[in-house]
Amino acid sequence: MSLLDKLQKNSTIKDTDILADSKFFGAKDMIQTPVPMVNVALSGSMDGGLTPGLTVFAGPSKHFKTAFALMLAKSYQDKYPDGVVLFYDSEFGSPQSYFETFGIDTKRVLHTPITDVEQLKHDSMAQLANIERGDHVMIIIDSVGNLASKKEVEDALEGKSVADMSRAKQLKSLFRMVTPHLTIKDIPMVVVNHTYKEIGMFPKDVVSGGTGIYYSADNIFIIGRQQEKDGTELVGYNFIINVEKSRYVREKSKIPVEVTYEGGISKWSGLLDVALEGGFVVKPSNGWYSHKGEEKKYRIKETYSKDFWLPIITKKEFREYVESNYKVSSTNLGQDLGADDVSAAYEEAADADL
Repeated sequence: MSLLDKLQKNSTIKDTDILADSKFFGAKDMIQTPVPMVNVALSGSMDGGLTPGLTVFAGPSKHFKTAFALMLAKSYQDKYPDGVVLFYDSEFGSPQSYFETFGIDTKRVLHTPITDVEQLKHDSMAQLANIERGDHVMIIIDSVGNLASKKEVEDALEGKSVADMSRAKQLKSLFRMVTPHLTIKDIPMVVVNHTYKEIGMFPKDVVSGGTGIYYSADNIFIIGRQQEKDGTELVGYNFIINVEKSRYVREKSKIPVEVTYEGGISKWSGLLDVALEGGFVVKPSNGWYSHKGEEKKYRIKETYSKDFWLPIITKKEFREYVESNYKVSSTNLGQDLGADDVSAAYEEAADADL
């Protein structure tokens, strides 16, 4: 028996395995959405999507945060006919009709109302402790932004007006406990949160809830919003996914998702800007667009179609271009760094000092 085999046998943890064979470092389960650039925001690839772990959508009120979470829930149910969504609700801003608008099977959604952070922590841990790897479960929390701590509630009932210093600590405890379960049991958790402006000359948006959520999250998206107008008439919004933190996508990337009152979420959001930058689409004249090397011209509204985009997004060159612009590099950081090279560099530096 080799030393490695002996160490594995002696481990008291049942999932201990050789790293090369570990099930936790293989291909991630990807929940692909119908919007290619949302998949890019989640994974860096149009063929990717939501992965197990913690994903946070943060932003001001009415910035489509819950809608993003529900779109992911619909995609999860589409992939897994037996997939169940645990929906923790503290805001009650999503009636059943809102779920049905996204085509979600509400008979496969377990709705759990919550009033404080400790209640969420205790129930979610009780659920996770009884979930096995292979159970198709997705968790949504809407939201932690306005969720009070138990102490804050008790102080209010007792008529106290002292500042509550326990909320951030309890949130950090919550995410510290759930994070390993999400990875080990292959469970995606999507959390809706709020932002606030930091104090300073150039204030930026900060995700509420303290550092715990930053440390635990695989993805943190801060959602911005721009009006979409037809002349002077407001017809919808461009919601900008600002990548605040990601294990897969270059941070500070900005990905627009267009939502109109008439057509809902545009499947082709964000693709035109990328295709223009990469030269896959050109503007032969003002207000007109063409595929590179082709004479046929399209108005902007005509580009929102499968016929316009399928010839482009199916090209290997375009997919590689998108990944090169958004995906975190997987280059071997130590491939040229040998021990002899390091020793030689130290000796050279020492000689130079002499």
